Amino acid sequence: MDAFVEFFTQWGIFGLFFGSFIAGSVVPLSSEALLVVCLGPLKLGAWPCFIAALAGNVAGGMTCYLMGRLSKMEWIEEYFHVKKEKLDKAQRWVENRGAYMAFFAFLPILGSAITIALGLMRANVWIVLTTMTIGKAIRYALIIWPMLLFF
Repeated sequence: MDAFVEFFTQWGIFGLFFGSFIAGSVVPLSSEALLVVCLGPLKLGAWPCFIAALAGNVAGGMTCYLMGRLSKMEWIEEYFHVKKEKLDKAQRWVENRGAYMAFFAFLPILGSAITIALGLMRANVWIVLTTMTIGKAIRYALIIWPMLLFF
């Protein structure tokens, strides 16, 4: 754990981008916690942190979309350890709503399944990218804004 904290302390904004990328993919990691650490103890600027976290997390989410678009369900289960039940639930949820459901890709646990499901469904990549970016931007703004007010 100490090596993990040291990585983000030494790499700052680049560490936040990388950590947010990982968190946006199928690896369970809290990009919000990384953002708070970068803003709080590391005292990095709000705008650079916002941009790094957003860019990294959206890139991770689009990686999930591409996994769904370019893979088969068997590969997703075997290599990425995403359970079929979780993916089926996400597919049922987004099925009638389409690519705009990428807005909810920021949701914990279900977010990566939503983007993989959208990839499997061959949802419009530009709508997925746009709505995912808007959803994640709002989430990060809601984290940063109170920190700026109180600290």
